[in-house]
Amino acid sequence: MAQAAAPEAPARRLKLVCPAGTPPALKIAVDQGADDVYLGFKDETNARNFAGLNFDERSLREGIDYAHRKGAQVLLALNTFPQPATWRKWQSAVDRAAALGVDAIIVADTGLLAYASRTHPALRLHLSVQGSATSHEAINFHHERFGIRRAVLPRVLSVEQAEKVVSRTPVEIEVFGFGSLSIMVEGRCALSSYATGESPNTHGGCSPARAVRWQETPRGLESRLGGVLIDRFAAADHPGYPTLCRGRFVVNGDTYYPFEEPTSLNTLELLPRLQAMGVAAIKIEGRQRSPVYVQTVTRVWREAIDACARERERFRVRPAWQEALAGISEGRQCTLGAYHRPWK
Repeated sequence: MAQAAAPEAPARRLKLVCPAGTPPALKIAVDQGADDVYLGFKDETNARNFAGLNFDERSLREGIDYAHRKGAQVLLALNTFPQPATWRKWQSAVDRAAALGVDAIIVADTGLLAYASRTHPALRLHLSVQGSATSHEAINFHHERFGIRRAVLPRVLSVEQAEKVVSRTPVEIEVFGFGSLSIMVEGRCALSSYATGESPNTHGGCSPARAVRWQETPRGLESRLGGVLIDRFAAADHPGYPTLCRGRFVVNGDTYYPFEEPTSLNTLELLPRLQAMGVAAIKIEGRQRSPVYVQTVTRVWREAIDACARERERFRVRPAWQEALAGISEGRQCTLGAYHRPWK
């Protein structure tokens, strides 16, 4: 009598990592089913250093307590790069994070990783996407030297390249699933500094609010960054936040987006493959976005990840999910970005 085949082992559950730019966004993300929420202090130690965003020590302590009561974890982004004159501020941020009891810190700078691993050995360390680690060798170096437990892959790898990284490192791999895209190499871009005078990698803002201007003109609504005209919108258009890499400029007499059109990454259709190849977590971009954005994107991705875990081979993306995500996407359009390269 033939022996029955062993049941297929259940896949490890993908964690859903959601943005929390404000205390209300944190509560919404947790209530909608986020496994992890990520956030920053109210200063330039994080890459979303905008007025009205982020957490002071009191609100962070309350946020940690709320998340833990609901079974979620809090990750603190310390993902900009200290300079010699500002080192102590970043060092202090690590100490404050450890004292407040965050579940992990997300760090880009190797000096800061070294400090954190030496001073707070019990503190879980994640390598930020700003660390630009695109190979298993780079990730394993940070694991061996600093003990990182998770690494966030930059949005420049194809699915095949990401799969090779996952298979060759003991470190948990987190990939972006939805949100804003940039053509620039993460952690290495200084383009906006030419218009604003501040590097996003040291001051924490690609397009700081103080440098942004909106003006109604006879030709339409204009957005400017540091005095540079970024785009002009008609009444029916959906204006996006002005960044140089997604600006519409006149080139050789033609007006278009020479770098990249406003669009959002959306990898719902890749969920079964990401799960099968051993990705540990799906990250949602958007700490600068509204609580409504956080509510929508967390609800959709929670449903999708749970459906993928249940159905596996029979998983299909529901039209209602795509419709909901299209409504909160930049330019009202989505892409697979570098994950899909038909020319390969």
